[in-house]
Amino acid sequence: MSALLESYVAGSWYAADDEGQPILDAVTGEEVTRVSSRGLDYAALVAHARQVGGPAIRKLTFHERAAMLKALAKHLGQFKDDFYALSFRTGATQRDSLVDIDGGIGTVFSYASKGTRELPNDTIVLDGGTEALGRNGTFLGQHIYTSRPGVAVQINAFNFPVWGMLEKLAPAFLAGLPSIVKPASQTAYLTEAVVRRIVESGILPEGSLQLVSGSAGTLLDELDEQDSVAFTGSAHTAEILRNHPAVLKHGVRLGVEADSLNCSILGPDVTPDAPEFDLFVKGVVAEMTVKAGQKCTAIRRAIVPEGIADDVIAAISARLAKTTVGNPADESVRMGALASRAQREEVRKAVEALRNSAEVVFGDPDSATFGAEIVGADAEAGAFLGPVLLRARPDASEPHDVEPFGPVSTVLTYATTADAVALAARGKGSLVASVVTHDPQVAREITLGLAPWHGRVLVLDRDDAGESTGHGSPLPVLVHGGPGRAGGGEELGGIRGVLHHMQRTAIQASPDMLTAISGRWTAGSRRTGSDVHPFRKSLAELAIGDSITSAQRTVTRADIDHFAEFTGDTFYAHTDPEAAAANPLFGGIVAHGYLVVSLAAGLFVEPNPGPVLANFGVDNLRFLTPVKAEDTIRVTLTVKQITPRRSADYGEVRWDAVVTNQDDAPVATYDVLTLVAKESSPAPEGSA
Repeated sequence: MSALLESYVAGSWYAADDEGQPILDAVTGEEVTRVSSRGLDYAALVAHARQVGGPAIRKLTFHERAAMLKALAKHLGQFKDDFYALSFRTGATQRDSLVDIDGGIGTVFSYASKGTRELPNDTIVLDGGTEALGRNGTFLGQHIYTSRPGVAVQINAFNFPVWGMLEKLAPAFLAGLPSIVKPASQTAYLTEAVVRRIVESGILPEGSLQLVSGSAGTLLDELDEQDSVAFTGSAHTAEILRNHPAVLKHGVRLGVEADSLNCSILGPDVTPDAPEFDLFVKGVVAEMTVKAGQKCTAIRRAIVPEGIADDVIAAISARLAKTTVGNPADESVRMGALASRAQREEVRKAVEALRNSAEVVFGDPDSATFGAEIVGADAEAGAFLGPVLLRARPDASEPHDVEPFGPVSTVLTYATTADAVALAARGKGSLVASVVTHDPQVAREITLGLAPWHGRVLVLDRDDAGESTGHGSPLPVLVHGGPGRAGGGEELGGIRGVLHHMQRTAIQASPDMLTAISGRWTAGSRRTGSDVHPFRKSLAELAIGDSITSAQRTVTRADIDHFAEFTGDTFYAHTDPEAAAANPLFGGIVAHGYLVVSLAAGLFVEPNPGPVLANFGVDNLRFLTPVKAEDTIRVTLTVKQITPRRSADYGEVRWDAVVTNQDDAPVATYDVLTLVAKESSPAPEGSA
């Protein structure tokens, strides 16, 4: 008897007190491990996450969390060979494992980078700008995101035991939430191997990650309104979760990614000799064979113009005929086994249902392996099936209702692009669709028709094919999820996936209070003047609200003429008095907006070497009031936000800049972005 797979609970590895259920090798049928969670203390599991893991994560800034994720991704990369060896036993080929293992680690890297570049070095996120709630500017509103004192539970499917865990863990951790992972039992041994490496590393705070190997038991009973559950799996199980009292009565947030009858549409402009034809065929075949078609994003419906359906079927069949099926450890094998023999039977049932309204055009569903010759393995012992392609009748309903979670796809035909969109919509909501066309108008029409029914749409043609990541690959920077049948959930999407876990709250307060709460200077709050120019202060010496108001400067006609000649910007409003006078916005010659900004820089800059190292940009620049010759301007510069960089001796300072004229009317507003040394350099010897 094989060893029992363990759970990781409250800082210790836990083995159930029974023999557990056997988990078999998808290739050989041999027992890999046994799994059970009997006797597991689910209350202790959740309490440890709330009382130990959550507080430890939330005291870290986003940048500190991101640094841990980066270190974790580097650490896991050292053990990929071990993970690949186990992945073969799930039926995955080398190519399949690349998607799961490298894809999962890559997602962690992506969130580490996003967290550093796009989130503040703080524990809260500001959502948009302030909203004026009164006439005098003393009562404002600001939306903020804060971390919930809860737990992120993930219940994952069998097909991606590594990626499925890591793509949920990374954004939840960045958001300040500890995770409890419940993988599908069939491939849980690979998830457990990755969790062991994470725990052994000590990179994440204790309580950040716990593992349930086996049944979820009463886990959901322990959750409350601050907790969330992210589920990937069948629509049947999703329905059970939706009706759980924790969700219905206790406010637990449930995100679902369920069944998805994804489609790929070949545009009516494509002919058999066009590059897009080959791209379509290759895409369908890849989605049928990668992970043996066990992907929630795989192409289940290939929607093609009536006139070239035979050509499409012939081309897909020719490529499928070259697909070798068998032991994934064999380098000649292109498609491995399904995850289990039970899953193989589910696919067989689905194909039989599809045959009610479709004919088989490739493969042999009446044979044990659908007609595939199995390479390097026992066809009966392993969970092997060859690919099957069907062609649906025009009145078919099954392809829009039955998801064969394996190497199976159905060809459907259309007469008009409206027909194609209508066929896609019959899937009742999917994770992804692809449109293969080189006609921009076709691309627009079909894409906009598909968008309400899909979480992601790939538009593929000869121009983007070289860099395309393919129909079925979720990316960490793009949302993953879909409406309707696909579950209605949403994951990833870059920082969207982080904010999804956080609570957005509208704060109403005075400018000073908003500054104190948000950590960012708010217009209307106090400014702090000093005899020391702010540009002479290091990051450690600067404070939110430090400010300087410059001397005045008169803008002359000579300034305007020189700027026009020097830059080549001779737009008539700056050079032609008669035309400028006729302009209803200006009524005469006005200074260039960029001249005003340039003169403002000359007014507020402190030119000597010091802590300010560089200006790396300007945000939110707006020109509000025209500046005419002989107008006088001055600028007020205020420290708005300070963001130290963990990996450098400097940080970022965002300055609020307001340029006003002689009437104190604002003529330009913007944010100046600078890099400032964390500590001031000592003065050179002999200096005064």
